[in-house]
Amino acid sequence: MASNKSSKALLGAAFLMATSAVGPGFLTQTTVFTSQLATSFGFIILISVVIDLCVQFNIWQIVTVSGKHAQDLANELFPGLGYLLAFLIVIGGLAFNIGNVAGAGLGVEAMTGISVATGAIVSAAMAIGIFLFKEAGKAMDSFSKILGLIMIGLILYVAFTSHPPFLTAIHHTFLPEKFDAASTLTLVGGTVGGYISFAGAHRLLDSGIKGEESLPQVNRGAATGILITAVIRYFLFLATLGIILTGAQINPENPTASIFENAAGQFGKQMFGLMIWSAAITSVVGAAYTSVSFLRSFHPLLEKYHTYLTIVFILISTTIFLFVGKPVKVLIFVGTLNGFVLPIALAILLVASTKSRIMGLYKHPYFLQIIGWIVVLVMIGLGIKTI
Repeated sequence: MASNKSSKALLGAAFLMATSAVGPGFLTQTTVFTSQLATSFGFIILISVVIDLCVQFNIWQIVTVSGKHAQDLANELFPGLGYLLAFLIVIGGLAFNIGNVAGAGLGVEAMTGISVATGAIVSAAMAIGIFLFKEAGKAMDSFSKILGLIMIGLILYVAFTSHPPFLTAIHHTFLPEKFDAASTLTLVGGTVGGYISFAGAHRLLDSGIKGEESLPQVNRGAATGILITAVIRYFLFLATLGIILTGAQINPENPTASIFENAAGQFGKQMFGLMIWSAAITSVVGAAYTSVSFLRSFHPLLEKYHTYLTIVFILISTTIFLFVGKPVKVLIFVGTLNGFVLPIALAILLVASTKSRIMGLYKHPYFLQIIGWIVVLVMIGLGIKTI
């Protein structure tokens, strides 16, 4: 029974990580960059998946073995560092959530014709409803799994009906014709940047999965999360590619909607609505939950009232979106911003993993440390090149 419970928690954490990564920003970035790089965008997806694996295995292992949230590890490493990390993650998570709320509004508009603002308010109310459940964690896991599977189904349908050049796409995934540093930074930032890398790891801790004995399960959960994300992104890329190569016009105000509409007319537009709404609402839940998990341990009152803090976080994101607007620009910018947060967060955890006063007798694998530091350097390099 216990192993069944932990399997459910692992799958819930994997889907929370994947659906947090597959938000409206992810959909928008994939569409915009596919239209710029065509078949070579497959190579950037491949790089992002490899980096994702290196990041997730490091973060999930260090957090779950130590049994401590990332900000507490950082504070133990150097007093005050946890507050800086929490600040970066929460600011990035808030920016992401403004985009997520915008995406939910776009989805409702595409499905029903209701205004984006009204759709955003209704969606935010639904997300808040999940945290009002007594068993909010279980409700969140089930919600992420169901909508994650709906997203995969919708993308597979469009990928196969748009008839992309599969063989050319696969060829250029490994041998690209062109490369772009900015899109790589944005893509990795949008997949494992900022709060997203910690969504699954913090969810596992809150489910009671921790300690060195849990490592095989933890690694399985991390790999599952990345695999789900990779499948969704690659098939979305293929779907977009098939439509773009027909010479279809892409609406810059809502690029992903154009793809679905070109693939299946009005029905496609409504399918897009369901797709982006599913992506957005699960990301609203994931961003709010994970960002608040970075604040909870700082004071007993924050721990006691973390549910209300999560609700306030969603309300603030929604209010800012209603006053700011411009969802597509927000969605691209936020991925880039979180791409800069990632090397800082990962470097802190890699240093913490070498300290026996924090990790006890556990020795973090050298191989993971080496590839972790390579990712930190690559991300800093891409960041400098982008600037």
